[in-house]
Amino acid sequence: MRTIYDSRQRLMYFFILGAIAIAIVSVVVSNALIKKLAEEEREKVEIWAEAGRVVVNENADLNLALILRILEGNTTIPIILLDEHNKVIQYKNIEIPEKNVEAFFEKKVKELKSKNVPIAFTFEDGPPRYLYYDDSIILKRLLVYPYIQLSVMFVFILIAFFALASTKRAEQNKVWVGLSKETAHQLGTPISSLIAWMEYLQAKGIEPSLLGEMEKDVKRLETIAERFSKIGSNPCPTFVDINQSLCSALEYMKTRISSKVRLTVSLPDEPVWVLMNDSLFAWVVENLVKNAVDAMEGQGEIKIQEEIKKKMVRIDISDTGKGVPKSKFNTIFNPGYTTKSRGWGLGLSLVRRIIESYDGGKIFVKNSEIGKGTTFRIELRRVEKIKTR
Repeated sequence: MRTIYDSRQRLMYFFILGAIAIAIVSVVVSNALIKKLAEEEREKVEIWAEAGRVVVNENADLNLALILRILEGNTTIPIILLDEHNKVIQYKNIEIPEKNVEAFFEKKVKELKSKNVPIAFTFEDGPPRYLYYDDSIILKRLLVYPYIQLSVMFVFILIAFFALASTKRAEQNKVWVGLSKETAHQLGTPISSLIAWMEYLQAKGIEPSLLGEMEKDVKRLETIAERFSKIGSNPCPTFVDINQSLCSALEYMKTRISSKVRLTVSLPDEPVWVLMNDSLFAWVVENLVKNAVDAMEGQGEIKIQEEIKKKMVRIDISDTGKGVPKSKFNTIFNPGYTTKSRGWGLGLSLVRRIIESYDGGKIFVKNSEIGKGTTFRIELRRVEKIKTR
């Protein structure tokens, strides 16, 4: 089922792909310009070599002043001129160390040979000479520029992504908090009315057993209203034995789910204390159990296992339902996402909000297999209960 958040997510992907495309085009264009500049530098080196040959040959028909100017004009391109025995005749724009000069030139020539094809030429009928050259400082800087540009673009994409995600999350929080508080407010009036009617019926001598059942339902409505009112408020956690809280929530659900659903619970014998709101945590358990029952279509097994790992307590809630695709492990927690024909898709979103409001609280899909079932894991920080007089 598509939601507005799926559309936003697709829009975000299009934005990222567009930015990547712009970056790739920019890098390709930059590389083309760099290649063109490298070709021009080689032409300059060839002209320099030709000018040197002419000076050595002392061709009087040519303007020697112009040739000398060409030779002196190279201030950026490192060059080394070798004879037929690979001895250095001349070099330019290269810093020479004070020691091990021969070893330095040998290493430098190998380096230049790996970068550019040397230019061979002769002085009249003399032996061949070889001119090795490197890229200029400007060209080297331009070679690095596309990657810097790509890095800046990548950082920009990350900032935009997180900014958009934060804005969406803040918008979602405002909507769901407002909805929760309005729901609690709307429930308050009929609950007050029901309490007044119960007092009236009690005064009229209605059978107490009937009023007892009504009282249970009213208390349930009061609990629901309390839960909605606390969504979005700063949590006021208290010391709660997670085992007792789980058992109470499951006891309530047992009478409200199909008899064909088997509940299996494995908990430690000793109390496990956490700082949380008992009422909201019960809501978390009820939501997860109800979703599991719906996923199994009212028939199957739900296993609840608790594990203590150092300072954390882990609670796994597994079902034998239809499973969740791996691509939807995170999406199912988005507000509005649902696979049911009815409902607003707020259950798991509120569950995650409640759990993550506590220190170290996490909830996620541990594993799932289509047609075999799903396991949700809740992680909460374990604490030592402080004894008070």
